[in-house]
Amino acid sequence: MPNLLESLEKRVEGDLLFDDFSRGRYATDASLYQMMPLGVLSPKSEDDIRAALDIASEQGVSVLARGGGTSQCGQTVNTGLVLDNTQYFNDILELDVENCRCVVRPGIVLDELNRVLKPHGLWFPVDVSTASRATIGGMAGNNSCGGKSLRYGMMRDNVLSIDALMADGSKHRFGPAGGDYAQDFTNLSEDLLRLGAREALEIDTRFPKVMRRVGGYNIDALVPMNTPNNLAHLLVGSEGTLAYSTAIELKLSPLIRDKVLGVCHFPTFYQAMDAAQHLVTLRPQGVELIDSTMIALGRDIPLFRQTISDFVTGTPEALLLVEFAEEDPARNLPKLKELEDMMGDLGFSWTGTGKSWGGVTPVAEPGLQNAIAEFRKSGLNIMMSMKAEGKPVSFVEDCAVELPDLAEYTAELTDVFDKHGTRGTWYAHASVGCLHVRPVLNLKLDQDVSKMRAIAEECFDLVAKYKGSHSGEHGDGLVRSEFHEKMFGARMVENFGEVKKRFDPEGLFNPGKIVDPPKMDDRTLFRYGPEYAVPGFDTGLDWSEWPGSAGGFQGAVEMCNNNGACRKLKGGVMCPSFRVTRKEQDLTRGRANTLRLAISGQLGPDALASDEMAETMEFCVSCKGCKRECPTGVDMARMKIEVLAARAAKNGISLHDRLVAWLPRYAPWASRLSFLANLRNSVPGLSKLLEKPTGFTASRKLPVWSSRPFRDSEVSLSDDPQAVLFADSFNRYFEPENLRAAVKVLDAARVPFVVARSPKGERPLCCGRTFLSAGLVEEARTEAQRLVNALMPYVEKGLPVIGLEPSCLLTLRDEIPGLLPGKDAERLAKKARMLEEYIADQEDNPDFDLPLQSPAHKVLLHGHCHQKALGVMSSIEKTLARLPDTEVGVIETSCCGMAGAFGYGVETHEISRRMAEADLAPAVRAADKDTLIVADGTSCRHQMADTTGRQPIHVARLLEMALTQPGGTDHV
Repeated sequence: MPNLLESLEKRVEGDLLFDDFSRGRYATDASLYQMMPLGVLSPKSEDDIRAALDIASEQGVSVLARGGGTSQCGQTVNTGLVLDNTQYFNDILELDVENCRCVVRPGIVLDELNRVLKPHGLWFPVDVSTASRATIGGMAGNNSCGGKSLRYGMMRDNVLSIDALMADGSKHRFGPAGGDYAQDFTNLSEDLLRLGAREALEIDTRFPKVMRRVGGYNIDALVPMNTPNNLAHLLVGSEGTLAYSTAIELKLSPLIRDKVLGVCHFPTFYQAMDAAQHLVTLRPQGVELIDSTMIALGRDIPLFRQTISDFVTGTPEALLLVEFAEEDPARNLPKLKELEDMMGDLGFSWTGTGKSWGGVTPVAEPGLQNAIAEFRKSGLNIMMSMKAEGKPVSFVEDCAVELPDLAEYTAELTDVFDKHGTRGTWYAHASVGCLHVRPVLNLKLDQDVSKMRAIAEECFDLVAKYKGSHSGEHGDGLVRSEFHEKMFGARMVENFGEVKKRFDPEGLFNPGKIVDPPKMDDRTLFRYGPEYAVPGFDTGLDWSEWPGSAGGFQGAVEMCNNNGACRKLKGGVMCPSFRVTRKEQDLTRGRANTLRLAISGQLGPDALASDEMAETMEFCVSCKGCKRECPTGVDMARMKIEVLAARAAKNGISLHDRLVAWLPRYAPWASRLSFLANLRNSVPGLSKLLEKPTGFTASRKLPVWSSRPFRDSEVSLSDDPQAVLFADSFNRYFEPENLRAAVKVLDAARVPFVVARSPKGERPLCCGRTFLSAGLVEEARTEAQRLVNALMPYVEKGLPVIGLEPSCLLTLRDEIPGLLPGKDAERLAKKARMLEEYIADQEDNPDFDLPLQSPAHKVLLHGHCHQKALGVMSSIEKTLARLPDTEVGVIETSCCGMAGAFGYGVETHEISRRMAEADLAPAVRAADKDTLIVADGTSCRHQMADTTGRQPIHVARLLEMALTQPGGTDHV
């Protein structure tokens, strides 16, 4: 719609996105729906929003305010203009510590707000599981709850006032009624309060008495009461259908730092549900459910495997996580004792059998508590990690009933699922009778869509039977709005319509939600609509682990359920580019949505190889953070290879990509002519002259070619080796001192080993990673096959393959099995070990002796992204713990930002530096000058040297120093 775009361009400063690729990235949320918007605006100010509302109203275009886009009922999709508040409209306007209140813009993320509040001993306690990406505006629109609502209540209980723009352009503050307001707002206020008085009896009769009710409008906030009615509570839960919030005043709570957790184990699900009503009498701040399905799925996710092992005893059918956080910390442990006594009184003991087995696992250690909390908060996404076509679907997700009815309700609903040939997965808020349950369905099939409709009808009948709420946490949206008459009656639906008409007579704000909704099973609104199909095409890697077209690539892409875990701004690795740009396209979710739309033909022909797709992937640094941290297992680094391969096949590759991809092939010549190869760094003006043709930025020096590269002959052949060393191209030709250090370490440990060698007369071995970075899959496959052939004789003898460069050695575990599917690659993957992993593996080997002294008083370790993604960090820390009298710290950071050649690119070097400055560079600069900075990754070391002036070393060199130079700091 050119008129809309042109009008907006003249009046707003924020970012405008009206191309098909950008619109597609905002067409879905975490629900089953997809609605293509006309365009997207990321407003920079209230003036931008006001102008957008004016223009939209003039042109008859609807407006949708959007936060993290994680709604599970379709609240945050629509066909009008989307305003994304998260990129710019996200600051704190006021913080009043003394009075425990603050005022924020709607785009601020909950975790970011709490990070600011924590030093003041405060927090905002509506602790939703999506706290790392949920915005306060979205939480207010949804009336969010969280796991501690038993103590702190819901969003409406913690919102003091809301400043909002109305459909007519006026701005008002919604708060306690009776203030000094403009006449138009006074008229609105009086009309609303009259409605509340008129309908008080109907509201009392029809509104469920359960605490967890977020369906419809909160017109119960309008009924006469002893204190002034707070009109902000009507906007809370309105899903952006009444007004546009610009500032939200919140009630804050004192932060209780000490807590304990009792993990109650139950032999049957029914017994756990029946026990909840008794456990809450101990006044915990939360009781959360985890069922056996979630435990089993979690064990398949590397991020959670160890956590589950640490807190789950035996094979329970259900767990209830009971959390106590008393104001007096001394009361916490007695509360755990009360819990244990109650479980005993209910008939459960660790020595019991059958239905009497069970008990409490106490968890007092904060680290494990946090890990368990992360596991529980990821419940939805863990359930969605099923790789089959059928997935747990959200539509009866969060109904709520009174606790005495919980066991019977869940049993009856399970019978409904059984009747329709499916099953449900259960987790979440047992303390308030609001369990999350998702029957497994394949919504690409008409018969399963019909099942969904039938289950919804029967489920809501059950909820009505128990006088519960059909929406206990996740709102109405497109899924539940049509069922309001069933739940509230026709008169209440008319009341909702009256409220909507009074606020928004022309339907400007998010139409089709709460009032006048479409049918929940209208497939034209589905993400996988009636015409959805993915044609087959050849892929470079093996995707057979997933279902669907293109050898399973379709299924792998569709694993993204839009939960938005990749939007977190702190902790873990993913998604480093988004942390810098805050743009949806620079996000695992944004890229996955673009891929899904591309391969299904919704972005035009040949979209996979298009320039727009290349732009979508440009800032993906292939950190593999998503491989480990995405709860549904979306591996964007691997998917990017397919995009690069499609583009390479269509367009060829640039000189820049050739120089990167073919580096291992020309490296022997470059090292022999190292003086010439390094001239670019030393001759004034040469880097600038070469910048355009080579694509390497003149603002950085390139790695220096060594004139004395590592040669395989430096290590004698062994008749009876116990290990094999893989000399990667980067350490061989740029920093051979690292390989020589590794040789000394292995010699000192008296480990007989050999260097993996290519057949005589052939070039040195290579993992093929540089070819993959340019999409040259066949060349990478050739290198991978050479490497597998050379290493298999050792693997067949059971020898470990030791490497130094994470991006190369870990290719043996990750990409090579995808390039060369089969038993050989799988066996090699199991034997591939980083040097520190190999040393850590020898912990119980009495014949392994590595004598070490302290190389420095302090060591600061930065982990390579691939080490984090593939679970190597614990082994590094275990190995460094061998160093006596040495304090080892780990830098908590995302990707360093260098990422191979990414940090050297003309178009990407600035983003690279910004990634480093987010966490890594400041931490390195803050380290004492006597602290040794250690990093295995070649890229990481160069990034730190470039941005901080410090010279990090490889762990192999640290260990070498510990052999001979106690206390040495010469390498800092």
